[in-house]
Amino acid sequence: MTNRFDDTPPVETDSSKKTVASSRVRMNELVMPNDTNPLGKLMGGILMQWMDVCSAISAQRHCNRNVVTVAVDSVEFKNAIDLGEVVVIEGEVTRTFNTSMEVAMQVWAENLRTGERRLCTTSFYTFVAVDADGKPVPVPKIIPETDFEKERYEQAEERREMRLHISKQNEDAHRRRNRDKE
Repeated sequence: MTNRFDDTPPVETDSSKKTVASSRVRMNELVMPNDTNPLGKLMGGILMQWMDVCSAISAQRHCNRNVVTVAVDSVEFKNAIDLGEVVVIEGEVTRTFNTSMEVAMQVWAENLRTGERRLCTTSFYTFVAVDADGKPVPVPKIIPETDFEKERYEQAEERREMRLHISKQNEDAHRRRNRDKE
């Protein structure tokens, strides 16, 4: 991701102009006592909720529709986030498929006293656009512009295949479990 949020254009409704940059979202949250565990660290579930909101806004900005979360890829908490720090959450659509979108997420912690900023987690979220009845609907194609965006766009196909493979394994295991209970 870049730090070009000042240049992020208003929500684009022309489906021929749906760039990665136009889907970009940055949110900031202050870690309050109610958000922390007994060690004064941000609880993972709270962070995941904030990430889900940020990534959903990015997906909605891209498709101009309601979206639902379908998958979250390996959220790994690399650095703890302390009470009183600012959490900077950034998301952008990396690739679209028929009705789904992959959103790349990055999370930093910022200590306002020292100015230190550290990367805490990265992840990919998958959303499906839905109509008023909750039925999947097609989404516009995403337009990657930079070399980095183009590379990540190409890699998204492999990540999607892995997600679908894992989903199939989970379905098979669930079916076997239910069959064994009978």
